[in-house]
Parts: sequence; structure tokens; C-alpha cells
Amino acid sequence: MTDVMEQSGGPAGSGTTPNGTGPVDRPEPASASASEPAPGNRGTGTAEPAAAARIAEIRVRIDEIDRALIELWQERAALSREVGATRMASGGTRLVLSREQEILERFRAALGADGTQLALLLLRAGRGPL
Repeated sequence: MTDVMEQSGGPAGSGTTPNGTGPVDRPEPASASASEPAPGNRGTGTAEPAAAARIAEIRVRIDEIDRALIELWQERAALSREVGATRMASGGTRLVLSREQEILERFRAALGADGTQLALLLLRAGRGPL
């Protein structure tokens, strides 16, 4: 997820008066570099070039991980739906609660309370809401 505050460019508004008739009188900043990151560093939250470059590098990897997570999420959900359809076609139950509990516990043990929430979302993606 990208940082929403970094992309917003500051407070909402177009720089016009509330009725939209003209520009808002705003004092000029003492230094452009003090109020805005240097060109090329926008969206990083810093005007320091080395820090901005490192943030950009890290975000490339975060975006790669996000793409992989989405792909894996979709694959997992499809496989889970296939398991359910196969089980039901053979006369089995829609759900196997012991299996769901096993998955919940695995995620909780690895990730804590957030892991439980993640596992619940994964389970729902594969079987639908209860």
C-alpha cells in the first residue's frame, strides 16, 4: 500500500476561496526547500536526496512483494474453492472446521492477532462467507 498522506500533497483544496471565485491569500514560504521536497523527491516524505533514493528503492521491492501476495492470494482462493467443490461433489461437507482451526492457529502462532485476522480473510476468500 502506498502512503496516502505522502501522495495527497497536503491538505485538501484547490487553493481557491471556499466559493471557488479566486485564489486564497497564503504567505509565501521562507524557503521553497523548507516547505517542499526537491523535484524528484516528491512522495517520499523527505527532501534529503539519499534518504529519498533509499525510500524509492525499498518501495520497488514492496511493490514486487505486493504483486506476489496478490497472485498467491488468488491462487490460494482458487485452490481452496476447488477443494470445497471436490469435497461436496463426493458427498462431503462444505467445510472442515478442524482444518480451518489448524490454519487459524498456524497464522496466529506465526503472526499473532493480526495473523488470525489474515487467516480469516484467506479462509473467506476461498470458501465465501459463512
